[in-house]
Amino acid sequence: MPDTHLTPVEALLRRFAIAVGALVATALIVYFGGDGYKDANNDDGISLLDAFYYATVSVSTTGYGDIVPVTDTARFMTTVFVTPLRLIFLITFVGTTVELLTERSRQSFRIQRWRTRVRNHTVVVGYGTKGRAAVDTLLGDGTDPADIVVVDTDRAQLDAASALGLVTVTGNATRSSVLRIAGVQKAKALVVATNRDDTAVLVTLTARELAPNVRIVASVRESENVHLLRQSGANSVIVSAETAGRLLGAATTTPAVVEVIEDLLTPEAGFAISEREVDETEIGGSPRHLSDIVLAVVRGDQLYRVDSPRVDALERGDRLLYVRKVTPAEDDD
Repeated sequence: MPDTHLTPVEALLRRFAIAVGALVATALIVYFGGDGYKDANNDDGISLLDAFYYATVSVSTTGYGDIVPVTDTARFMTTVFVTPLRLIFLITFVGTTVELLTERSRQSFRIQRWRTRVRNHTVVVGYGTKGRAAVDTLLGDGTDPADIVVVDTDRAQLDAASALGLVTVTGNATRSSVLRIAGVQKAKALVVATNRDDTAVLVTLTARELAPNVRIVASVRESENVHLLRQSGANSVIVSAETAGRLLGAATTTPAVVEVIEDLLTPEAGFAISEREVDETEIGGSPRHLSDIVLAVVRGDQLYRVDSPRVDALERGDRLLYVRKVTPAEDDD
């Protein structure tokens, strides 16, 4: 069935108006053709109330049989006009149920098809200030919106995420059933950006149980809770309150440093920190002698700073964390 742009209330009101219209039209046909109808309980003819009574029991297919058409004209009017109106009345209400069931089935099919196809996506739990910033960074780095799943309980926040083309899941992410719907078992990363540290711990515990290999990045407000996130299975923990405090302190003495940090953390303008594989021509060389400004080298599962003697010679499979310039074309994208 085609999608409608009406709200649920508007759709119901419109269907109700159609049903009332069919009821009124039937009553008027009976009233003005009253001579052709007979009331078994009253010989005084058909009143307006009788006409509406007949219309009610007729279009609803109840049919008590106390008022019936007795002339050929009345039976013709019943066949040609009342019967179609009865069908319109029934279809209007039955159609509402059918459409609801169809929409639920179609939505269930879409979810099932998405769950069978999705791989290596990113799940973001919480679409508040931190969650939106994380999504903006992912999009700025070139992540497809369809590869980002936002989980939240706030319908308004999910509507805002859906407007960007993101996949949304309504529910409490501390429940394993919600994370399963989000496909956390097949995700490459999980971003926990909740507003409460205890909620972040529960989400991390639940996610780690469902997906032992997924990379979990969590945010906490207080540093004293970092070890709880680590023990729960988080790979990286960001302390939002302390990080903001350090930037505030640095801004009072070295504001230029804070501007550079903000520039590096804003992927859509200026400079950005990116990751790339080592080229064949760079193998054996030092990361400090490359044209790119290299900050660190990832070898296997270990991260080494650029001044570490372990990465004096680059090897095949190494990945470089470097500073890249965002071009105007990338800004437009």
